[in-house]
Amino acid sequence: MSHWTLDSIPDQAGRTALITGGNSGIGLRTARTLAARGARIILAGRSRANLDGAVREVLAVAPKAEADTLVVDLSDLGSIRDAAARIAETETIDLLFNNAGVMNLPTRQSTRDGFEMTFGTNHLGHFAFDAQLWPAVLRSPDPRVITVSAIAARWPLGRLDDLMSEKRYRGMGAYAKSKRANVVYTLELARRTAGTPLKALVVHPGAAMTNLQQHGAGPLARVFTPIAERLLMGSAEGAAWPSLYAATAPGVTSGQFIGPAGRDQTSGTPKPARLPRGADDPQQGARLWAESERLTGVTFRP
Repeated sequence: MSHWTLDSIPDQAGRTALITGGNSGIGLRTARTLAARGARIILAGRSRANLDGAVREVLAVAPKAEADTLVVDLSDLGSIRDAAARIAETETIDLLFNNAGVMNLPTRQSTRDGFEMTFGTNHLGHFAFDAQLWPAVLRSPDPRVITVSAIAARWPLGRLDDLMSEKRYRGMGAYAKSKRANVVYTLELARRTAGTPLKALVVHPGAAMTNLQQHGAGPLARVFTPIAERLLMGSAEGAAWPSLYAATAPGVTSGQFIGPAGRDQTSGTPKPARLPRGADDPQQGARLWAESERLTGVTFRP
């Protein structure tokens, strides 16, 4: 593991990867790398124009690749239902990346279905999407589901209470809550699929300057972001390594949390990372799963 690099990725010919948020940032870097290794790519996102542009970027590095698009808005259960139905009917998904997300919205916003926007998109949207396209995942003989969390999952702000931030809204608090939910969801998925070929893994990319930072607002954000970009943050290219490792390395096991090995966890060779305290509690996993089903109205029986 200590010597893993992109050159370690085996041939991906015959495998199909679906990547939410695949039109930019970590998702696009993941797509380009897998396409260059022979995988078929399905880029999922809200904007047809942005997805078409991302396909051109993928084909620029892998001219012979097969790259398709799927328009889906993860803040809209109706859009999720329609998009998932198109995939579930005929596709085989070998690698499913729950990668899209929003971060640090300056004011509390709601999804079309009335959920707090950050939690509703980052967790509930992916939960409903995964559940409804699950038949396509089950067609794969060796499927992996990779969910992108963050170091913020460890923050005390990420306690899984007041899920809709109705009592108090803080942008980074809502983000931390959604990222902890990503971890708890993945570990519960690993438990529910134990004994099957499926591997459910959760990753954190370290700290990277991607389009997630666009939502930062206020004078502190304007001062901090340029400094962080120069001194603290890793690149989106390097931040894709944990996702790529989780998707392709032969030695990973279901339920692992993968992150960069560097001391500051901004970059470096991927390795198993420390879980947020209590995230592996089966009771917490069962509660979140049941509440996710209740809120979305989607039954998920993997």
